[in-house]
Order: sequence, then structure tokens, then C-alpha cells
Amino acid sequence: MDVLKDVIDYGVIGLLLVLSMWSVAVAIERWLFYRHVNLAQFSNSQLLEITLTKRLVIIGTVAANAPYIGLLGTVLGIMLTFHTMGTSGTMAVNTIMIGLSLALKATAVGLLVAIPCVVMNNVLRRRVSELLTEYKAHHGTEH
Repeated sequence: MDVLKDVIDYGVIGLLLVLSMWSVAVAIERWLFYRHVNLAQFSNSQLLEITLTKRLVIIGTVAANAPYIGLLGTVLGIMLTFHTMGTSGTMAVNTIMIGLSLALKATAVGLLVAIPCVVMNNVLRRRVSELLTEYKAHHGTEH
């Protein structure tokens, strides 16, 4: 059962941290791109939209799935706690509470990853909308 504990601590939480770093890297790259994008170089709004929304799906996917990954870690932690209680034959309240609190940390990390990703996704998509509106205002809707 030590393997399951390591999967929860290093696997699930590690995966969430890697996903959060990836999302932040994509968000920074996109924000810097949006600050220096030259709207005049695009021949039509569809091409512009494809270019502007490139890789935003990564942030949205992490935002949508991080809570579920955290929940998986919590379920595994609770299973580990019940297994430990069953094999030891004791019902010590402190052992149960420590096991459950450690299990819930995976859900907390999942939420801590998901919430900023939702905010980043919304901010970046708003910027895409602003840039598309600016393009259409300068080039008309026929492009």
C-alpha cells in the first residue's frame, strides 16, 4: 500500500503541478503574442481566429479536468485509509482523520490548479474576442 500512497503523493499531485506549469507557460506565451500581434498581416478573420486561439484548448482542458484528477487522488487516498484500517484491525480516530485529511489534499491541489486556469482561459479568450473585433472594425466583415 506504500505504492498507492506514493501514487497519490507524487503521481496525482505531481501530474497536477506539471499541468499547471504547462498551462501557465501557454498563457504567458499567448499573452505575449497578443501584445505584439500585427492584425494587418492576416488576410481574413478566420485565419486570424485560428492563429489567436492556438493552444488555448490546453488551458481549457486542464481547467476542466484538474478537479477530476484531484478527486481521483482523494478516492485513492480514502481507499488507502480504509485498507489500512481493515488490515490493522484498529479504529483509531486519529489514524482515520490523518488518512482522510491527506487524501483530501489531492482535491485541494486539483482546485488550486483549475481555478487559475479558468481565469487565464477567460482572460485570454476575452483578448481574442477584442482582437477579432478590432480586425473586423478595420477590415470590414467581408474578410
